[in-house]
Amino acid sequence: MAIGGIIGSHQRHSVVASRVAMFAHLLFLVTAILMLVWLLRFRGGINIQSEDPDQIFNVHPFVMSWGFILLIGEAILVYTTVPLNHRAQKMVHMLVHMVAFILGVFGVYAAFKFHNAAVAPDLVSLHSWIGIGAISLFALQWLIGFAVFWMPGTHEHVRAAAVPLHVAGGLAVFLLAICAAQTGLVQKSASATPGGTEANLINVTGVFILLYGATVAATVVLRMATRHV
Repeated sequence: MAIGGIIGSHQRHSVVASRVAMFAHLLFLVTAILMLVWLLRFRGGINIQSEDPDQIFNVHPFVMSWGFILLIGEAILVYTTVPLNHRAQKMVHMLVHMVAFILGVFGVYAAFKFHNAAVAPDLVSLHSWIGIGAISLFALQWLIGFAVFWMPGTHEHVRAAAVPLHVAGGLAVFLLAICAAQTGLVQKSASATPGGTEANLINVTGVFILLYGATVAATVVLRMATRHV
């Protein structure tokens, strides 16, 4: 391929990746608002200190959507949408992921606190198994990433070789977290009136979470394509 063709292809992929990433940001806002409307309008509010077990539980989907899934996606998009040098992008990527993990742990705590208040068993659903797996793998991914890309003494060729594995692993964990969200929404949808406003809102929220995951994944694929054209 001629040099001009390579540059042109690179630029096209970059432009498309940027546009898809901006659409992902829009989906982020819509998803966050839908989740908030559902929890405030239909589920009675959000309060980790409440004596009402339902309000305690509501902290879980709120934090896991806003603070875990959506922040993971935004951290992934940093390399496409944040106009900083590569090292600064890496720092933002790492810190946002760290905040997402802290909030994710808090979200898991809220679920356990709800089960204790409601006298319900822990870790018995597919949703809980997938969720615990996702947050555990996320922690492992973050630690390995920190060791490889930030610890002094790691050779550059090791870091370069680790990039594709880090990207693929991070994207897999992100999509696993989305699967956990979908199974959780299915559980709550089952208790709503079939065809009712709440059930429809839950379904729409689930669709937007899926679309957000798809656009983040598409942005990653397009960005990686610019490295190989």
